[in-house]
Amino acid sequence: MNNDNKNPGNNPGNGTAPTAHGALSTRLSTMMFLQFFIWGAWFVTIGNYMASIGMADLTHWPYTVNPIAAIVAPFFLGLVADRYFATEKVLGILHLLGGVVMFILPQASGHAGLFITLLLVYNLCYMPTLGLANSLAFHHIQDQERQFPLIRVFGTIGWIVAGLFIGYVLGQFSGDTLPDRTPLPLYATAVASVLLGLYSFTLPHTPPPAAGQPASLRSMAGLEALSLLGSRSFYVFIISSMLVCIPLAAYYNFAPIFLANAVFDQGVSNAVTAVLPNPSSLMSLGQMSEVLFMLLMPLFFRRLGVKWMLGVGMAAWVLRYLLFSFGAPDAVFWMIALGVALHGICFDFFFVTGQIYVDKKSTPAIRGQAQGFLVLATYGVGMLIGAQIAGPVFNAYLDGADALTLARWQDFWHLPAIFAAVVLVFFLLAFRDDSKRGAGAS
Repeated sequence: MNNDNKNPGNNPGNGTAPTAHGALSTRLSTMMFLQFFIWGAWFVTIGNYMASIGMADLTHWPYTVNPIAAIVAPFFLGLVADRYFATEKVLGILHLLGGVVMFILPQASGHAGLFITLLLVYNLCYMPTLGLANSLAFHHIQDQERQFPLIRVFGTIGWIVAGLFIGYVLGQFSGDTLPDRTPLPLYATAVASVLLGLYSFTLPHTPPPAAGQPASLRSMAGLEALSLLGSRSFYVFIISSMLVCIPLAAYYNFAPIFLANAVFDQGVSNAVTAVLPNPSSLMSLGQMSEVLFMLLMPLFFRRLGVKWMLGVGMAAWVLRYLLFSFGAPDAVFWMIALGVALHGICFDFFFVTGQIYVDKKSTPAIRGQAQGFLVLATYGVGMLIGAQIAGPVFNAYLDGADALTLARWQDFWHLPAIFAAVVLVFFLLAFRDDSKRGAGAS
């Protein structure tokens, strides 16, 4: 069946979804900017902060509770957001609640159990908003491949600004300590959450797509959408997405700590570190490249298609981990920095392409479920498994020290490189693009 006949986002003449032009595009872009400023402000810095307050062996827990929340998110979205309340209102309430929790979090820094519990509560508020923001944007645009990257790129800009804000602004208040190792980024996250919570109530009205429909565990988990979208290649895409997020958990968790050890603790000084003076701002190199490749995505879609967009994204992950590994022993800055900068290809070509692929195969009735299921598989199951593997592996290499030696970092980064390479080969052999044939294509 042709999905374009059922998806208002693909049919500009049906009047059910306003076009994302002018003021509307600006409003959606602002939403994306704040959405990812919030995530970038705490997600990159939390490991270094926990290490500074005596929780170095627990830094994998934020990257465990985050995917737990991603697994819970589709059930919340299916039960509440899709059936009873307008999307923009749920988005606003969740960000306001998350802001309150994040304000409280630094006060629990001396109590590991409470600290991690509060992080879980915060993530239970935040993770559903990823699917809500995507579905709200898709509801109001007509051409996913052309319009969504131009809106979503402002989320990337928000992540960049978060890293630079921590380095340049919060760094003015942290004295001789890296701001990443202070609670200041957590307070910045809280303020931004409250701002987006209030702003969300001004976004375009987006009614619940499943209003009046009975709730079921199958629909809330996205299994209903999975059965409607089901095809061999779609299952290959979902399995590959979940598997590649296992080594990705190691990157999100330990790359900022690796940068602190291999660059800043080594006193590396060059033109880049002069401009990007702390781990979180140096990590924003990845988002800077993400902006470039996001803007180029429409061109690459026409040239490469879905399969090779996804394949190139996965190959960039393999290359990144190899660069970290080979650059670690002698702190080779250009290799480490290039590994970070590859994030643009890693994220845009895989995650954003994946979101578009899922939306192209969806119908309006299952759009929210489908996007929620993708979040569950990637940021949920994949990242949860990855965090639980990466944490013990890191601690095994730690050997009771405060930080890994650079030689030990080399051994550590070999592991995600090998895993991602295996997933890449499986994907390239098993996947073929069936998105043009719509939901249920085989």
